[in-house]
Amino acid sequence: MVNFGFLLGHYNYWAVVVLFLIGLYAMIVKKNLIKKFMGLNIMDTSIFLFYISMGDVEGGVSPIIAHGGGSDVIYVNPLPSVLILTAIVVAISTTALALSLIIKIYEEYGTLDSDRLVELM
Repeated sequence: MVNFGFLLGHYNYWAVVVLFLIGLYAMIVKKNLIKKFMGLNIMDTSIFLFYISMGDVEGGVSPIIAHGGGSDVIYVNPLPSVLILTAIVVAISTTALALSLIIKIYEEYGTLDSDRLVELM
């Protein structure tokens, strides 16, 4: 039997799966290069959400150790947040580079349709 409490309690993982599948659909089905890259950005966002969700601890606090802090305190792991911050910067740089290349492709070939580009090459 399906435990609906478990499924509803982990809705963020369902959001990750749905976002990833939407991005994958856009990457596979869409012919426009900009739409394909938007799908890739949606997939990036779903992975960011997944890592941040994994780093969350129920009842955890920020990993700032106060003077004389007790040992019974549960801390949140800061590593996923740091990694995702770096990944966001890389994703923004990749997006800027890809959009500039897409502009150059359009100027050269006059189309952004991937099938038409394969024919022209």
